[in-house]
Amino acid sequence: MAELLLSAFLPVLFERLASRDLFNFLGQLQGGVSSELRKWERKLKMIQAVLSDAEEKQLTDEAVKMWLDNLQDLAYDVEDILDEFATQALERKSMAEDPDQPGFSSKVKNTIPAACFSPITTIKFNSSMRSRIKEISNRLEELCKQRIELRLQLTPRAGRTSKSTAVQRRPPSSNVPTEHAVYGRDDDKAKILEMVFSDEPSVANFRVIPTVGMAGVGKTTFAREVYNDRAIEDFKFDIKAWVCVSDDFDVLTISRALLESITCKPCDLKTSNDMQIEFKKALTGKKFLLALDDFWNENYNSWATLKAPFITGAPNSKIIVTTRNSHVASTMGPIQHYNLKALSNEDCWSVFRMHAFNDRDIVEHPISELFREKGFAKCGGLPLAAATLC
Repeated sequence: MAELLLSAFLPVLFERLASRDLFNFLGQLQGGVSSELRKWERKLKMIQAVLSDAEEKQLTDEAVKMWLDNLQDLAYDVEDILDEFATQALERKSMAEDPDQPGFSSKVKNTIPAACFSPITTIKFNSSMRSRIKEISNRLEELCKQRIELRLQLTPRAGRTSKSTAVQRRPPSSNVPTEHAVYGRDDDKAKILEMVFSDEPSVANFRVIPTVGMAGVGKTTFAREVYNDRAIEDFKFDIKAWVCVSDDFDVLTISRALLESITCKPCDLKTSNDMQIEFKKALTGKKFLLALDDFWNENYNSWATLKAPFITGAPNSKIIVTTRNSHVASTMGPIQHYNLKALSNEDCWSVFRMHAFNDRDIVEHPISELFREKGFAKCGGLPLAAATLC
């Protein structure tokens, strides 16, 4: 869970650490605070590059799991300090724009030296923060050293792991719903259904509808909601089939899985040619809805081979694709993809409540407001992260 939270949380920290308003404020402080925060950003980005490897190794290495937990704690402490900086900056900006703050008459202000309003708070601010900044810098340096000691490796592409890792880690999905309710996706579902029911002309008889979103945002759950919606049944597709593609892209394997899903019979054809001929027969003249979940392939030639039988289907056939990578969607042609965004904190709370209490009355299970506010803010809007807080 730690790696999942961090993958969503670190980009937010980087955005805040790069804020111009923040550094304009820090520039007014003494003690090299701004340069220290830039070091934080550089080191955290070095750590971010090994998160995927850490996620894999934590399953068998307790030391790596502890390293991820410590990193998560540190990230939260960094956010707390950034929150305090932001509050201080806002207060100073407000006083600069409106010197006549409530409780301070102009007559009183004129009788008190200006130094009493600014330098004292500055000295207090620096003295109370310096030790915390130093502590975080030391912890971050230690995590960087441990990263090397634990032999955590850079991944070839951020957010992507090797084929063997991806296949071993994630079990194949199915179109059978795993949750009795899905929160925060009504608008998203309505837009995708509109695409499914659209009869706009296309060169081929089918239209691809890619849904792109980061890991843990709920792409598979969302695709199931669309695939199993009652309106889909009313639209009367002749054929429906669901296949989890994952990182190990093989045209023969995927074609076989689709054909077996369509016919509900095992297929023992051994060659891609024989498989595609049979697959083509199954689709010819039929209006189909296919779902290709967890699609990673960026090789156009592989996609062109897989889609060849699709062309024989009836007009208004549709293919729903889920992927983490917008480049995958681009491989499928000049088509518009749909970005599935993170959930609100309130929706994450609903997901947590469903998994933790099965939607029972939570009065029997009091939860602190602090946990609700801070915990779900750090979920990064990822329903999978919210569920794992249980």
